[in-house]
Amino acid sequence: MGAREDSIALDAYSATVTRVAQTAGRAVAHIKMRGGSGSGFLFTPDGFALSNAHVVQGASEYRAAFADGTESSARLVGLDTSTDIAVLRLEGHPPAFLELGSSADLQPGQLVVAVGNPLGFDFTVTAGIVSALGRSLPARGGGLVEDVIQTDVALNPGNSGGPLLDGAARVIGVNTAVIPSAQGLAFAVSVDTARWVAGELMRHGAVRRGRLGVQCAAMALPRRWLRENAWPAATGLRLVDVVAGGPAAAAGLKSGDILIGCDGQPLAQLSDLLKRLAGEGYGRPLALKLLRPVTGVLTTMYLSVRPAA
Repeated sequence: MGAREDSIALDAYSATVTRVAQTAGRAVAHIKMRGGSGSGFLFTPDGFALSNAHVVQGASEYRAAFADGTESSARLVGLDTSTDIAVLRLEGHPPAFLELGSSADLQPGQLVVAVGNPLGFDFTVTAGIVSALGRSLPARGGGLVEDVIQTDVALNPGNSGGPLLDGAARVIGVNTAVIPSAQGLAFAVSVDTARWVAGELMRHGAVRRGRLGVQCAAMALPRRWLRENAWPAATGLRLVDVVAGGPAAAAGLKSGDILIGCDGQPLAQLSDLLKRLAGEGYGRPLALKLLRPVTGVLTTMYLSVRPAA
């Protein structure tokens, strides 16, 4: 590639990041509390904002400051430590808000942009790529935060709760953690998970969910199986671990099983299963469709599981 091509590519990259930053900057808030601060962002026109549970937990008063100088009080609508997601309601706020995109079609190598308030440096913009998908992180309340996006975006304390955006300025994740001893390892809760958690918090103040007693990770289904079965989703959920004595184990699920459907709908990613365990599906039996490797062949099976409370 010659100097002119390099310049054109750099200009295109810079133009994309700049456009995303300008759009996001109007809706990203510096969340301030007694003894700490973090980031958040408006995602509805009537003042609802997303952030991390660990950012806002334990505080009784909140202030949200924006790049245009607007500052307002906020109240906590609800938080969920299992996914590290919180929702705030701002009393006064700019008219801007960010569109929630989808994390289902993300690809490693895809451009992403973060906007937040690291170490008190307000409204800082950093950019990078999606490094990996479907990661799990230890949750502060115990257990694991599933379906996490790994990026190489430069994040620091204070970025937590800010948006991770794609090249069209759509939110595809909520920045949640970095590995302090490493470089280029940052993580965000996927927006598909954040969306359904936010809905539960806004309707009920908490997430109602059942428990299966499994750990799972998204995986690509074999192309041959997809062709032969005309299955509509290219991915499923491989069971990495099945907890002894849990509902899944009692129903006969095993490590290595691949969940592909629930109640007649595909399970393409973890958020699909979480939706079935939460909300109106809380505590109801699940009719699971799965693939089980048996002597090198994927055998289709059907099991019914009643989640525990």
